[in-house]
Formats: sequence, C-alpha cells, structure tokens
Amino acid sequence: MKTYIRRRDKNNHLVVLYGGWGTDENVFTPLCNNEFDFILFYNYSADEALVLPEMKTYEKITLIGWSLGVWAAEYLSPKTGIKPDVTIAVNGIPVPADDQYGIPLNVFEGTLNNITEENIEKFYFRMFGDKKTFQTNIDRIPHRTLKSLHDELRWLYNRIMEQKEPGFRWDYAVTSEIDRVFPSKNLEGYWEKEKNTKHIVLPLPHYFFHKWESFTDFISFVENYKAKRPKQKKELIKKIKGL
Repeated sequence: MKTYIRRRDKNNHLVVLYGGWGTDENVFTPLCNNEFDFILFYNYSADEALVLPEMKTYEKITLIGWSLGVWAAEYLSPKTGIKPDVTIAVNGIPVPADDQYGIPLNVFEGTLNNITEENIEKFYFRMFGDKKTFQTNIDRIPHRTLKSLHDELRWLYNRIMEQKEPGFRWDYAVTSEIDRVFPSKNLEGYWEKEKNTKHIVLPLPHYFFHKWESFTDFISFVENYKAKRPKQKKELIKKIKGL
C-alpha cells in the first residue's frame, strides 16, 4: 500500500481517504488546501511499509472511502490506528464484488483478465461519466503502469474473496444515479438496508469530486444535506451541475 501525506502544523482537521482501484494522488490533490491535513491510501498491492506521521490531536477526523476504497477502509483501517469521528462511503460498498449489491462477479473478473491500455482508457471514461468530462479533468488521471493496475486488482480480488462479514461504521453513504462503474441500483439496494447510515443519492457519475472546491466543502455538503422535495431536487441538480 502506498501513502500520500499533506500536513500543516496549525491544522486541527484530518481527512483520511481510501482511494479506489487504479488511483494515485493526482485524482485527489486538487481538492486539498492548507485548511486540513490529508492522508491518502492507494495502490494497495504495493510492497511498501505503512508509514504515518506522528499523530497530532485533531478536533475532527473524517474518513472517506471511494469506490473500492470503501472495502479497503474496512479491511485496512485497524492497521492504521486512526479513529475517525465521521465516516463517508462514496460510490462503493463493503462487499464490492457481489451480484446483488456490488459489481457482478463476472464483470469484476472480466476487468481483471482484460487490462489493456485501451480498456483502461475506457474505464477512466466511465469513471468520469463521459469523454468530455474526462478531457476536462485530464490532469486528474492517475499515472499508473498496466502492471501496477493488474497487480493491485489481483490483490484486491483475492482479499475481497477472503473477506469476513463487514463491521465498519459508516455514518454517510453517497451514491450516484449515473454510475458507470458500480450498478447504481445495486449500491442503492445495499445502503437502503443499512438503517444506521444516512444515504444520499446524487445525479452524478462515479467520480464527482471535481464538483467541489475542496474536501471540506464536500464534507460540509454531506453533513448538511437534507432530502429534497421534487422541486428542491431540481434546483439542487442545477446547482451541482453548475459547480
């Protein structure tokens, strides 16, 4: 597993993010500023020791799991010793390779067995929703080799197949209506049965962090979100698309 760290002595808020498969810091650093410390975990198969800075006393620690990072947070968090105050699952679930709730097993295995330059580019198109959004956010595309992508997905597949029952506390789950990586109806079906998790559904693609200026803005949006009536929902859609 690789670790990316941004730290300022004066900050009292820590954001911990578990990235999805195939990511690196390029995907997330555009949302970082000097108002909070940031730790990113990614490339889970990388043979690197877990290195964390000496932990400060924070007023708030927010943990975000995105895509397969939701599963990774459950699997790896105990090893970090970081105890979050708020947890947010974004477009992922604790059982990601699952015909009923996650990515159908044949699709997961098909991706694993067909990692090529062409297919990876298609994957990033789906991640951003369409080619135009992909091109607009080209600076956020990970810089990864095909071998590292294959090694990581193989590692994730093997660990996911071995997993125990989920037991992590997720305060919020945010899912997208036009997700082209995880079937939207599967994600919604999973979180609807998790009564202790507040579920928020947005009219966005699998990767949507470019809609917010920073992680603090996104976290504030999630924590202050209230279910909208139809008219209010239309106004919300216009606002989000305009961000």
